[in-house]
Amino acid sequence: MNADLASEVSELNALLAHTLSINDTIQFDDLRLEDDFPAFTIPTALAQAPTAPVRNTIRPPGFVARMVPGASKRHQQALLIEEQRFSEAISAYENAAIKHTSAINNERKKHKTSHDLFLAKVRQRNQEVDELENAYRNAEADAIVTYNTMVLEKSRYPENFPQEFRLAYVPESKELVVEYELPPVAIVPEADSYKYVKSSDSINGKPRKKADIKDLYQDVVASVALRTIHEIFEADQMDCVQVAVFNGFVHGVNPATGKDMTSHLISVRATKETFLGIDLARIDKKACLRNLGANVSPRPDELQAVKPIVDFNRIDKRFVEQSDVLADLEARPNLMDLSPFEFENLVSNLFDRMGLETKQTRSSRDGGVDAVAFDARPVLGGKVVIQCKRYRNTVGVSAVRDLYGTMLNEGANKGILVATSGYGQDAFEFSKDKPIELIDGGGLLYLLKEVGVNARIVFPTDG
Repeated sequence: MNADLASEVSELNALLAHTLSINDTIQFDDLRLEDDFPAFTIPTALAQAPTAPVRNTIRPPGFVARMVPGASKRHQQALLIEEQRFSEAISAYENAAIKHTSAINNERKKHKTSHDLFLAKVRQRNQEVDELENAYRNAEADAIVTYNTMVLEKSRYPENFPQEFRLAYVPESKELVVEYELPPVAIVPEADSYKYVKSSDSINGKPRKKADIKDLYQDVVASVALRTIHEIFEADQMDCVQVAVFNGFVHGVNPATGKDMTSHLISVRATKETFLGIDLARIDKKACLRNLGANVSPRPDELQAVKPIVDFNRIDKRFVEQSDVLADLEARPNLMDLSPFEFENLVSNLFDRMGLETKQTRSSRDGGVDAVAFDARPVLGGKVVIQCKRYRNTVGVSAVRDLYGTMLNEGANKGILVATSGYGQDAFEFSKDKPIELIDGGGLLYLLKEVGVNARIVFPTDG
């Protein structure tokens, strides 16, 4: 029992290391089928062909035998009987031979029919692989999602891991978002060890410390996140993914209400260039995630949730359309219908409700500042400049550079860029070491919902 326990814990500790020795790239040639259908062989029941009969030799009587009365007549009768027997045997043999040949031909036809069906499946499968490969190499969004789905499905975890996930791809920024179900805290064994007690002839389990359960579960959460991002980037043959986002969630029960709940325990965004520069075999997982700017639950064992860096439902248009159909659209204003000034006012009011003292600037001659906020907290507080972009297209690095220049001009401690769309990889790269926070459309809707405002972002369909 202790050996099994040690094996379970060892397997959890090795989640990240396990993938480092594996090439996660999907080779399209491996997906294709070959004509390896078995050649036709005669069934065992038909292996023995009918045997042709042999005519028995009836020898005439010798000199002495001919002296016996009726000998010649008996000889003639024997010849007639043998001729009749042989004739019947030949007829039976020929019928049996025809049936045997017919049975073999039927088996050949069945084999050919099965082979033809197999070849049709081979052609269909290989055509589908060809289409997928061409679509993937042409960077089509659906093909990229399909390819990366296969990559993550191929990843082997312990049997009791859910391995349920969904993917969304943003072509403009080459960003792949993964919404991944994590295993519950019960994945960590409750027992720390087992001991045989001779006096009671029983085996007692020593409970694992709560702090140890928390630490090991945190390590599992971190390992799955880093492992998933590693597999995506390593398998990326065509540089289709420049940014990967991992949102890890778990299903549980709210202890206060007893109702089912879903909590995000980790959310991390990483650019390919930065992540491939990390030696995952030597890192401290917590330090690595901090360096990547991840949102990590301090108490994942208690389902303490964090805010996803990217709202998956905001990225994947399929889910947005579904919720739009079911919801009362009139009750949820579309932020894209607001004027630029109204949008800036909305953002100012949002930060007011979040506890900042916010002042909106005039529409002109604002020096690149849409709003100025003051955080009254000692040490951590200070002046914050806010810029708002009511855009439908991806926000590039130039807007982030402008914000940084404005921060320096204003002597601000922090800059916040709020957009209705998303950001490109270069925008994240520029801001990662600076006191700049980038809030995309999904993040904005999340913050609005946190202060009681339900809104939506629906981009116009015309040019």
